[in-house]
Amino acid sequence: MSTGIARRHFMKACSAAALGLCINAASAQAWPSRPVTLVVPFPPGGTTDVIARALAERLTQALGQTVIVESKPGAGATLGADMVAKSRPDGYTLLMGAVHHTIAPSIYKKLPYDFQKDFAPVSTVALVPNVLVINASTPAKSVKEFVALAKSKPGMTYGSNGNGTAQHLIGTQFQTLTGVDLVHVPYKGSGPLTTDLLGGQINLSFDTVTPVLQHIRSGKLRALAVTTAKRSSALPEVPTLDEAGLKGFDIGTWFGVLAPAATPKDITARLNSEIVKALQAPELRRRMDEIGAEPIGNTQEAMAQQIKDETAKFARLVKDAKVVIE
Repeated sequence: MSTGIARRHFMKACSAAALGLCINAASAQAWPSRPVTLVVPFPPGGTTDVIARALAERLTQALGQTVIVESKPGAGATLGADMVAKSRPDGYTLLMGAVHHTIAPSIYKKLPYDFQKDFAPVSTVALVPNVLVINASTPAKSVKEFVALAKSKPGMTYGSNGNGTAQHLIGTQFQTLTGVDLVHVPYKGSGPLTTDLLGGQINLSFDTVTPVLQHIRSGKLRALAVTTAKRSSALPEVPTLDEAGLKGFDIGTWFGVLAPAATPKDITARLNSEIVKALQAPELRRRMDEIGAEPIGNTQEAMAQQIKDETAKFARLVKDAKVVIE
């Protein structure tokens, strides 16, 4: 090939590459030109849904386009995640991910996506403590008293939002550390779980603070401990499990926004900036406080590291608990 022909091919390649960059830049600048969908992979009414709707309201104002919250529950939160992973990476379909997605790789033998490779982390939105909560009629006022009661009555039941969720893993870890024998009852969401806990159909749960907070404050449910390393600002009088004697116990539920992996970086950067600003707004912070959530708003890199660390942590817990779902 002559030098002239080679040069023309090179210039064409450069022009094509430049055109591609221009198209990406133009699409990012025009984004969003239509409504954005934020997929919640859990049933309506749960903590993920509540946080997603609170955030969507602020983002709608900031972006000038409606942010629609769409519920896609099923398969331990993997159904909605798979839908987003396979959606067009244009910034119009996002996932409200949660801690459950860092557990799933260790408990499901096969997932239709790779959570660390098929998503672009945008920002962690909030951290919500889980809480060991019992019906107020249960004769136990502390973790120590409850453990003694559970040992005297093997087979007491605890509810979770489904197999492989954080509540499920917290329950298995609690049993390992205390030596109690509990029966796991998986539900399809916090709504039916809380209803049965109030009705006495199950003995306890390790749900997030959000769906049980009003019932704790009304006296219908009793909180014995939170599962995070520090106390919840919504329940400052409730000790941590670490304080109650289960040293080193620290499992909370985080929620964050992710996009399909190939989403233009300009779009994910804009999203990160708007989410961080939204979480600094007094109105949204008040709403987070009402539901027992701690606003986070970190960088994309920090969220990616968090996902990596949490995935490794739960892999160890799952291995120890021998939890596997086909």
